[in-house]
Amino acid sequence: MTKEARFAFGKNWQSFLAELDEDRIAQAVRSLQQLLGLQTLDGKRFMDLGCGSGLFSLAAQRLGAEVISIDYDKFSVACSEEVRDRFGSKSGKWDIHEGSVLDPVLMQSLGYADIVYSWGVLHHTGAMNEAISMAAERIGPNGVFCLAIYNDQGGASRRWLHIKRIYNAIPSWLRFFWVLAVAAVYECKFALARLAKFRNPLPFRDWQAKRKDRGMSAWHDWVDWVGGLPFEVAKPEQIVDLLRQRGWVLENMKTVGNGWGCNEYVFSKSEN
Repeated sequence: MTKEARFAFGKNWQSFLAELDEDRIAQAVRSLQQLLGLQTLDGKRFMDLGCGSGLFSLAAQRLGAEVISIDYDKFSVACSEEVRDRFGSKSGKWDIHEGSVLDPVLMQSLGYADIVYSWGVLHHTGAMNEAISMAAERIGPNGVFCLAIYNDQGGASRRWLHIKRIYNAIPSWLRFFWVLAVAAVYECKFALARLAKFRNPLPFRDWQAKRKDRGMSAWHDWVDWVGGLPFEVAKPEQIVDLLRQRGWVLENMKTVGNGWGCNEYVFSKSEN
C-alpha cells in the first residue's frame, strides 16, 4: 500500500504567525472559555494535542493553566515555541514536544491532564479512532476531553479527499493556484447561497465571523482544508459511540449539520 502524502501543516501555521496579534489571541481565549464553559483554568493541566500554531495553548496559559503542547510536525513545534516566546507568560509553565499521539511511549511519559484539547487534528493522523482512544487515556479523574473532527458528508467528503490528493501531488509552486481555484469555486457557491437568502453575497462578514469565532484566518484555513492529508471523517454518532463505550459522557456538541467542517465535542468522565 502506498503511504498517504502528508500535508505540511506547520509551514502553513508559520505563515499565519505574521497575522497573529492581541486581538486574535483575545478571540481564541474567549472561544476556549465558551467551549469549556469556564472563565479560568487556574490550577488545571491543559494538554494540546496537535498544537499547530500554538494559539490555543497560549489561550489556555493566559487563562491560568499549566500547558503541555504536542505536535507531529516540527514546523508546528517551532511555531508554538515562537508564540510562547513572543506572547507567553514567563512565569507560566508551558512545555512543547515534537511527537505523535500514536506513540504510546511518548503519550505515557506526558502523564495526565485535567483537559485534553485536540481541535481538528486527530482525523489527520491516519488512524483516527486509535488516536482518539489514546488521547482519551491521557485525561485524569473528573477531566474533560475537547475535540473537533471532520464531518462525514458521504460523497462530498470523497470529493474533498480527491481535491486534497491533487494538492499534494502537484508541484509546490502550483499549490497556491490550486487553493485559489478551489476557494474561488466554493466562495462563489457560498455567495449565491447568501444571495438566495437575500443576504449580502460578499464573503467579508463570514470571514470576520471566522476570526471572531476562533481568532483564525480565512486564507490559512483554506490552505489547511484544501491540502490537509491524511484525511478521515466521521458522523457525530460514530464519535459519541466510540467514547461512550469507554465510559465517556457527552456534555456538549456543536455540529455542522450536513455541511463540511468540524463537529465539536466536549466529553467528561467522572471518577469511579
